[in-house]
Amino acid sequence: MLKKLTILATVVFFSACAPKPYKATNKVYRHQSKHWADVLKQQPGNVPVAAVAAPEWVGTTNFNLRKPNYVIIHHTAQNSCEQTLKTFTLERTQVSAHYVICRNGTVHHMLNDYLRAWHGGLSKWGSVTDINSSSIGIELDNNGSEPFDSLQINSLMVVLDTLKRRYNIPAANFIGHGDIAPKRKVDPSVLFPWDRLAAKGFGLWYGDTAAIQVPENFNTLQGLRLVGYDLKDTAAAIQAFKRHFIPGDSLSAPGAMDDAAKKILLGVMQQAQ
Repeated sequence: MLKKLTILATVVFFSACAPKPYKATNKVYRHQSKHWADVLKQQPGNVPVAAVAAPEWVGTTNFNLRKPNYVIIHHTAQNSCEQTLKTFTLERTQVSAHYVICRNGTVHHMLNDYLRAWHGGLSKWGSVTDINSSSIGIELDNNGSEPFDSLQINSLMVVLDTLKRRYNIPAANFIGHGDIAPKRKVDPSVLFPWDRLAAKGFGLWYGDTAAIQVPENFNTLQGLRLVGYDLKDTAAAIQAFKRHFIPGDSLSAPGAMDDAAKKILLGVMQQAQ
């Protein structure tokens, strides 16, 4: 019995002394952030060889950091928060996000908001083609086919409220990965409560559409373009719109918009103005 207790004590001791699982990658983060901090500290003034260089450097006194203007919401399409954290700490994956929110509401702030995460990929919203350079990426621990936990959504709301107030992000600029990359992505899935978020000022929604009249010459694709959707693949853009605003209809009549859907589009357009 004494021998077993000794072995158990030894295991507990070494477990307690074991390094944290992300100690090494946290060190890489600190190294990388120091590198970019050093870049920011560098005095500008280098000009192209063919240009005429000024005899002396003059630095402006009027500047600050660039601020994010969009929030892109994703689901991880993985099976656990730990799996996603590991994915985002492996250099070979070349993917990351600013925040990861677990099913139980735990928030991992993985990257400084002012730094550029690699979460949007090839995407477009309106005239913006480099989404990563102007956005904050939020990953929700969800495999894409399950409801979002209320604890997770509550934490998301807190994070979104903080970001909106801190960076003055417009309500229309809270969107999903499937919105900015309709041909490639579907996250954060038809089960995501966009209407609940919009009620708090995070994203657009629509009101009662009963009184909305659809003009005979209404151009559906132009409407989608005005909201922000990329029309390179029109069928994908329509499905992305349905997935976001009409989830119950997102799997039927691919690439088609009936009068009810057009009314909803008009309602969203009114909110976007």
